Amino acid sequence: MKIVFLLHNVYAIGGTVRTTLNLAAALTEHGGHEVEIVSMSRHRETPRFPVDPRIGLVPLVDTRDGSADSALPAYGEPAREFPAAEKRHKQYSLLHDQRVRAYLEERCDADVVIGTRPGVNVYLAKWGPKRALRLAQEHLRHDAHSKKLRSVLARYYRQLDAVVTVTEEDAAVYRARMVLPGVRVLSVPNIVPPAPVPPSDGTSKIIAAAGRLAPGKRYDLLLEAFTAVAAKEPDWELRIYGGGAQEERLRNLVSGLGLTGRARLMGAVSPIEPEFARASLVVSASDAESFGMTLVEAMRCGVPVVSTDAPLGPGEIITDGHDGRLVPVGDARALAEAMVELIEDETLRRSMGAAALESAHRYDPEPIVARYGLLFTQLGATRRRRAGQRLRGRAVNWARRKARSVRGTRPRRQTGQEGTRHEGRGHRAGGAAARPRTP
Repeated sequence: MKIVFLLHNVYAIGGTVRTTLNLAAALTEHGGHEVEIVSMSRHRETPRFPVDPRIGLVPLVDTRDGSADSALPAYGEPAREFPAAEKRHKQYSLLHDQRVRAYLEERCDADVVIGTRPGVNVYLAKWGPKRALRLAQEHLRHDAHSKKLRSVLARYYRQLDAVVTVTEEDAAVYRARMVLPGVRVLSVPNIVPPAPVPPSDGTSKIIAAAGRLAPGKRYDLLLEAFTAVAAKEPDWELRIYGGGAQEERLRNLVSGLGLTGRARLMGAVSPIEPEFARASLVVSASDAESFGMTLVEAMRCGVPVVSTDAPLGPGEIITDGHDGRLVPVGDARALAEAMVELIEDETLRRSMGAAALESAHRYDPEPIVARYGLLFTQLGATRRRRAGQRLRGRAVNWARRKARSVRGTRPRRQTGQEGTRHEGRGHRAGGAAARPRTP
């Protein structure tokens, strides 16, 4: 079976790039499939993440300075088919529209085509080959999309075979809020390969955190919590790995909280597993997570995770009290108390680390590939039935629109009460004029 992934930019760094490459390699290694990754853009010569040599790479638009594509008129015009409500819209041009359509309609010979972000999924719904199974992966939460974008997606996702989220909680949200007749909506978690390093021995006095330095990751809350930890446990330090727009603000916060030399911003590091393996705790203070890749990567290193119970991923990854700790979102005190608990109880910390290592096998490549294989089989076997469901859904939507249209054009009628009052006034006036005067 040939499987094609449509990816925003395989040459960039990002969670979706990493998880797509993991899945593509696993489908090749464990599923025996032919896999190709089609990158909407290419901004550098080679990808930043290693790519399995058996996977084909097809870049569509070369966005590097001085490229032949950048000189084409269509390159300078905004995209017309990529949804304007999508956050990446400004990175797409009319040339992207043209190249993606040409690839999907003329060159794509896949049995399965998988889109990996909302705007790309719209491309797939518009032009994806009808003979292929067409799947939309959602790496962001339903509620992370704007209302306008969700309206666009609801219209186009009806034309696909399946929508695949990375958590069951998010799949339930899609099923409840987006009516998609004939479309399978389900969750399949990301693959997180085994760590390429020995697991942590749990003896270092290092707490690690990793991810984009963005507001939603709440590193400010983590630093606030660590202030309380540092006061009780002066030998422990916090290392934060990642880059982003909040770096300067966080450096100032470290200084302002008196944590210089105790809390360190380490910059972006890849792979992250060697750094996690040097730590005895990994902490996440996020307000929301679509999955929680770094949580599983830490568990792969035998490190217990203390995380906010943020929607949607952590609660499906961590079993509180068994392989990590879950605390309320936005609660610095609870975050600090959970860290201190595991710092002070080395036996508990090590047992949770061992449990985390065992729990992480849920994200092994083999079971995830098996789930996708079963999904492809089921989608192929139910195509005719689902097509009927889709047609019935369209008929129902048409009938509803028609009914609303008829109601909107029907002339307004006076109510009986208004007519009675009017007639009564006329009767009284007429009656007064008709009565003969008494001389």
